[in-house]
This record gives sequence, structure tokens and C-alpha cells, in this order.
Amino acid sequence: MKYCLPPLLLAAALATPALADEVPGAKNAKITLVYEHALPDVPDKSIRGVLVEYGPGGYSPAHTHAKSAIIYATVLEGAVKSQINGGPVRTFKAGESFTELPGDHHGVSANASDTQPSKLLAVFVVNTDEKVLTIPDQK
Repeated sequence: MKYCLPPLLLAAALATPALADEVPGAKNAKITLVYEHALPDVPDKSIRGVLVEYGPGGYSPAHTHAKSAIIYATVLEGAVKSQINGGPVRTFKAGESFTELPGDHHGVSANASDTQPSKLLAVFVVNTDEKVLTIPDQK
């Protein structure tokens, strides 16, 4: 499945697992579904890992996630700016993490650098039947 994530922006689940692609509505960003597994002791729940890569100056548009989604994101390379629920815009560097809870609004998801790339791994715990993981804001 294909996802748009900022740290996470997942615009829709459309293609094949492990396929990298551009993020709709984003600048200089791509995602790759790196794993997806049902949770054996938690009925109807799955875990999905999504790699988000931002080129210099890259970003994803504002969005929310699937109603069931709990997301734990870890910056792997560079630095990522993030804003949740209208709070302060925070910068997370390689090795730092943040969490998004069901219903959270992700107002900012962007590379903190205009010259260096950044990467993060977003781990979703979500209802197995969720097909759309990210819903971009309506304009």
C-alpha cells in the first residue's frame, strides 16, 4: 500500500508495499511502506512502518490521520519540524521521537533544513481495516 505521511503524511493507501513515491500536495517528499503486520494478540489491529524522506526544503501539507491511528515517529537523519494540535512548532533531530494520538491535527511536517535531507520512521498502530491513513486538510 502507498501512504502519504509527514512526519507522517499519508494521503491514501493506493499501491504496493515497499513502493516509494511522491507525496501528493507535498514538496520534495516521498514515503515508503517498510512493513505491515497484524498484531497477533490484539484482534483487528496492525502495525505499519512508514519511512518519510524529505529533501532540502521538503514538506507535507497539514493533515489528520485515520481515526484509530496512534503514531510514534523517530527522526533517523537530519531534523524535522512538527506541529501538533496548534501547539508550538518543534524541531526534532536525529534520534528524537514524537507521538500523535487518534484525532490529532498535524499542522506542520517539514524538513528543518533547506540544504540537507531528513528522514523519519513513522510507526502506526491502526485498525487493520483502515485503508486511508492520512486525510489532508480541506482547502
